[in-house]
Amino acid sequence: MNKPQPPSTSNFIKQIIDADLASGKHKSIVTRFPPEPNGYLHFGHAKSIALNYGLAQLYGGKCNLRFDDTNPEKEETEYVESILEMVKWLGYDYGTALYASDYFDFMYRAAELLISEGHAYVDSQSAEQVQLNRGSFSEPGKNSPDRDRKIDDNLTLFREMRDGQHADGTHVLRARIDMASPNINMRDPTLYRIKRATHHRTGDKWCIYPMYTYAHPIEDAVEGVTHSLCTLEFEDQRPFYDWLLGKLADGGLLKRPLPQQIEFARVNLTYVVLSKRKLIQLVAEGHVDGWDDPRMPTLAGARRRGYTPEGFKLFAERIGVSKANQVIEFSVLEDCMREHLNEVAPRRMAVLDPVKLVIENYPQGQEEMMEVPNHPQKPDWGKRQVPFARELWIEREDYQEVPVKGYFRLFPGNTVRLRYAYVVKCIGYDKATDTVRCEVLADSRSGTDGANKYKVKGNIHWVSVKHAHEAHVHLYDRVFKESLAQGLEHLNPDSKRTIAARLEPSLREARQDAAVQFERHGYFVADSSDASTFNRTVSLRDTWATANSP
Repeated sequence: MNKPQPPSTSNFIKQIIDADLASGKHKSIVTRFPPEPNGYLHFGHAKSIALNYGLAQLYGGKCNLRFDDTNPEKEETEYVESILEMVKWLGYDYGTALYASDYFDFMYRAAELLISEGHAYVDSQSAEQVQLNRGSFSEPGKNSPDRDRKIDDNLTLFREMRDGQHADGTHVLRARIDMASPNINMRDPTLYRIKRATHHRTGDKWCIYPMYTYAHPIEDAVEGVTHSLCTLEFEDQRPFYDWLLGKLADGGLLKRPLPQQIEFARVNLTYVVLSKRKLIQLVAEGHVDGWDDPRMPTLAGARRRGYTPEGFKLFAERIGVSKANQVIEFSVLEDCMREHLNEVAPRRMAVLDPVKLVIENYPQGQEEMMEVPNHPQKPDWGKRQVPFARELWIEREDYQEVPVKGYFRLFPGNTVRLRYAYVVKCIGYDKATDTVRCEVLADSRSGTDGANKYKVKGNIHWVSVKHAHEAHVHLYDRVFKESLAQGLEHLNPDSKRTIAARLEPSLREARQDAAVQFERHGYFVADSSDASTFNRTVSLRDTWATANSP
């Protein structure tokens, strides 16, 4: 289990918590991560998870994982299981998962209390009439003709709604607040609607379901949440959040102190679209290969691509918590992944665009084992044996017939070191067989006294032809080619390229999901249990900005 890392820098949320603890308002804190189980978690959720669990850990409190399952038509057990898996993958112990549906009975009692106190009423207008009478930002709303129904009549109608005596859409329960409020969210918001839908946990017990804005504050309060962290789009909902909890506390259903909603800016990344509707479109129209496609900004896709929990936590810490919306460069996330992968990924040799190199004066059939460090900066990781022979694969870019200025690799007459092996001299290229020809300097083997005799500027990697592990390698890039793209017309046609690569033989045993660095190329991960396919996680440096600059 990866040990969670709390946010390390001060932010306005921590200042609020510090003040609440210092004043004695709370003895400890409780946060929550409340996903709706109607899809897969994405990059933005990683920040929210790290923030909520990180703060709970930092202050010795707890964080609840709670599913806001109040919309049965869109929610599925598949999504619940995926969310549980991803929270665990990120390294957080969620204990016992909680569900909004656990509190449906309490929410119903709360609704009856509001009706009894004159704070809610059953509205029999059509949905179109309700919307029309809400008004606009420049005009106040109009009272429903049902707003002054008698309390007993409202209770009777609401119970009939509960008992299935009315059709979907014929009635809703609304809060009775202020139809002239400048905050449209306070203009008698809907609390319950009739919806005959089978719930993934409660089955057909209910034919009325609470609205999210009604359920969410109650869930927080019942669970003893102290600080309810939301993204900025919920800021205008905070007055209703406080109104509702205040009325229920006044009526004796809830205890004070009540939860405090605090808003922060959500993650906005260049080249990334987090809209669930557009992600569904990407999958449904076949632009990607499912929700766990490594190009998708889902956590399932990120794991398959080789992104790490530690990289996401570093990213969350690095971008911090802000009250102002901002757009983060995608390269910041990639840099966080590189930083972590550099520490944990062993090095291996791989040739992605192979051309054959034949060492003319190396004996036919001879083989040697070269000692190669698993990580040049970590000698305690030891070394491995890599086979060397007369015929090798090298990168096609490591040979030029007519070298450009500053080119130090193979060209006729030039010498280079084959990494961890010998110095060779290029003697030409056979176009008919697409083969680079060289001669080895026999006393130049790495690690021997003779190696120091030769000063060369070029150092290239290689893989033995006889021993090479042939594998498909997926080279992934941004799904969208425009920085702030929102439409599918900006899809990047080169977001996935598959090549046939030659890998050193030890990679036959590569464990699925285990990161490895292909020297000179970047970080990769096996995508199949038999290591026949690898995915590129991230290159060694950001080449996108340069390649796509005007």
